[in-house]
This record gives sequence, C-alpha cells and structure tokens, in this order.
Amino acid sequence: MHPPHSRKRPSHRWGRLVPRLLAVVALVLGAALAGPVDTADAAVTLTRVTGFGSNPGALNMYVYRPASLPANPPVIVALHGCTQSAQVYADNSGLVQVADRDKFVLVLAETTSSNNLNKCFNWFQSTDNQRGQGETLSIRQMADYAVSAYGADPQRLFVTGLSAGGAMTAVMLATYPDVFSAGAVVAGLPYNCTKDNSPYTCMSPGVDLSPSQWAQRVRDANPSYTGPWPRTAIWYGDQDTTVVPRNATELRDQWTALHGLSQTPTRTSAIGPDATQHDEYVASDGAVAVEVDRVPGINHGTPVDPGTGSEQCGATGAPYFLDSICSSHWIARFFGLDGSGPGSLPAPTGLRATAVTDTSIGLSWNAVTGAADYVVHRDGNPVATPSGTSYTDTGLGAGTSHSYTVAARDAGGTAGSRSGTVTATTSGSVAACHTGSNYAHVQAGRAATSGGYTYAKGSNQNMGLYNTFVTHTLKESPTGYYTIADSGCP
Repeated sequence: MHPPHSRKRPSHRWGRLVPRLLAVVALVLGAALAGPVDTADAAVTLTRVTGFGSNPGALNMYVYRPASLPANPPVIVALHGCTQSAQVYADNSGLVQVADRDKFVLVLAETTSSNNLNKCFNWFQSTDNQRGQGETLSIRQMADYAVSAYGADPQRLFVTGLSAGGAMTAVMLATYPDVFSAGAVVAGLPYNCTKDNSPYTCMSPGVDLSPSQWAQRVRDANPSYTGPWPRTAIWYGDQDTTVVPRNATELRDQWTALHGLSQTPTRTSAIGPDATQHDEYVASDGAVAVEVDRVPGINHGTPVDPGTGSEQCGATGAPYFLDSICSSHWIARFFGLDGSGPGSLPAPTGLRATAVTDTSIGLSWNAVTGAADYVVHRDGNPVATPSGTSYTDTGLGAGTSHSYTVAARDAGGTAGSRSGTVTATTSGSVAACHTGSNYAHVQAGRAATSGGYTYAKGSNQNMGLYNTFVTHTLKESPTGYYTIADSGCP
C-alpha cells in the first residue's frame, strides 16, 4: 500500500494533517514501495462499462464475464492495490482463472491518479468511506449494475481487494452490509481506523482497540441496519512491514465482535502448499462467519500460486503478487463459489461430527426441504452422495484431520450452496515433541509470528518474543496442532 495521497478535496481534519505527513510519505514509504507496475502482459480482455450510475467517486468500471454463465450468477467486486490498475489486478490475482472455473461475474473497480496520486482507493477519507457518497457509492452502483445488466443474484454479491483495496473492502462491508453478503480483506485495515488516527499510524504500527470498540465503528456507519453482518475473510503475510500483521488481529476483533463470537478460533488448520494458518470462527448455525489466513514468509501483496493445479492460480508478473498460495481459490471457496453450483437450494445447517475412530469420521446435518440427496465434500473434494442426512467417511489414516462441507442437490442433480465447514480428526495419533528456540519453531513451521510475538500453530498459545533466546517444548497432537508442553512431553 502506498501512502494515501489523495487529490480530492480533503475533509477539514485531513486538510490539517496531510501537509504535515507528505514529508513522511516521501521519506518513509515512497522509495520503499515505488516501482513499475504494468510489467505483466495484458492477457485478460476486460470490458469497460460506462453509465453505471452517478459515480460520485469518479471510478472506472471493468467487467470480466466467463464464456458461459449460469442463470443468476454470483458477482465478485475486486479492488486493486495502490499503483495498480484493474488490468494488472485481473492479469495477476488469479480471480479470472477462478471466475472461469466457478462461473461468476468479475467486476473490477479502478481508481486513477486524478483521485489519488498513487492510485489508492481513498479508504481513509471521510468523503469516500461513508455510505451514500464518494467511492463507496460508486462501488455500490457497480454491484447494482451487475445485477440489472447481467441478471446476477443480488443475494450473492461479494467484494475483495488488496491493500488500499483491502481497506476499501472493509469499508464496503461496513457501509453496505445489506448489499454484500461476504468479503475478503487482503492486507487491509479495520474499518474507520482513521476516525482518530492518521492512516500511517493505522498501517504501522497499527491501532489497538477492544473488539467492542471496533464493532461500534461499523455499527455507526449504518445505525439503522439490523440485518445479518457479512461474513469476512482476512488474509495477510506474516512478514508484512507495510500494513503490519496487527491489523489482521484488529480486523478479526472487529468482525468476530459484530457476529457475537469469541476471538479464539473455533478450529485451526493448515492449507495450501505453504501451510498457511487457517483460523475459522464458527457461528451457531455452523457457518464460518470469520476466517483469518496467515501466510508464512511473505511481505505485502496478494498471495498467488502460479500453475494449473486445482488449487493454483495467479501470476507474479507485477509487483505485490507473491508466490505462496492461491488466495483467490480459497476466497472463492469461502464465498461458497467453488463448484457449489447454481442451484437454489439453501446450504444445510447443523453440520457436525458425530463420532470418530482411528479410521473413520461420522457426520450428520439438518435436512433441506426439496433435497433429493446431498453431496459430501472432504478437503474440498466430493466423496459421497448420501440420500439421508448422515454419512460415515471411512478408510482414513489415524491421527489425520479433515474438513467437511455438505450441499443439498435437487432432483436434477444440481447442488445448492455448501454448508459451513466442520473439521474433525481421527483418533490414534501419537504425540510428537519438539524443543527449540522460538525462532527455530517458526522456521520449522510449528509456530507463527505476529506483532513481535510467537504463537503455537493450532492452539495459538503465546510463546513469548520471537527470538533465539526464548525456548519452549511443543507437543504435536494431532499432526500440525501444537501446544506448549514445557512441563513434560508427551
């Protein structure tokens, strides 16, 4: 994220702050983040759309539509990072590949240097981060246009973005919870951090508020709103020095508090080729309301994994697209778009693990009216189509963890939306013990860092400062889940 240097007329408060901070812009962040961006070939053909509304934020709208779309397709609105463009984001983020696979309309909003010298969305500016005005209204109008022009499903509108676009994603979820059902914030910030802080302080070192204080800032954005809050995914690199990892924690606090959930994850697992830490916060209906994905070893940017595998996407042909994990694949999965089909049946509720053995996991869920049968997915892949509301998955390894979702199918075999995810572990695992410095544990993938501290993966226990002078013994049971066991292991 480049420093937020807006060309638009600032509010009274920012009119006082911005001149003092321009020197900081040049000296601290400008040189570190500047560089050519449009280095990737423009491989994706986008359609420019004009006349989508009054467009008070003076944004550009581009659309990518797969060759074939179901009736009433979903829509993802994508918001690029500073110095980028809609074209660069389309070419490198992997969203186009995922749109082709999962059949959704991709809308790319674009800001320009006329709005902001660094082509950042003005997430920090009160004229652009409030409902019914500026850039927020322009983006909302793009979503409305997609519904009317392409017959898109107004109940399946989603938003995601990187850096300033990630911060603006949080803005859209806060100001239009009645429009967007879910969003994914990549290297972004909590909504309205700049209410009483400069954007630079928000970016680094970050601002620490209580979950209830963060939640109130969202409620204040739309005081009359009484409906459900959007589901929110939060992505960041654990080595990010531009928008520091503390912001992911504060974002988590903001959105778990809105959903009335604890800040302790319901379950933790590792996903992708780099063992990204995947924390899920599950609501009472079994749906994942908030998830946090901590990508190890990367700085500031969109996580991508170039290739043709089922979980690969994206390219590294431009700055801030970092070879690690295909975040767009997992974001689409969080949105319920990864092969869940165009069916109208709702997601089953109440998915739960009923029994486990060394080699099997039993599941049950609530019936869906109109369902002919169900599709059970293990670790993202379909494994069974039971006619009833229970299933026992067999032939599993001892001490292994697996994630499950289930979708109802109509008489024509069309699957509806998937349920929330349930993760269960077979019994029979043998604890393994690992002793080393906090630095060694992180390097070995047994722990992660945040805000200068070290946390055991799985249990998320605080192990103290991230350095070579603090030593702990970690017990691993089941595989990939670590707890502090200094007093004895196993």
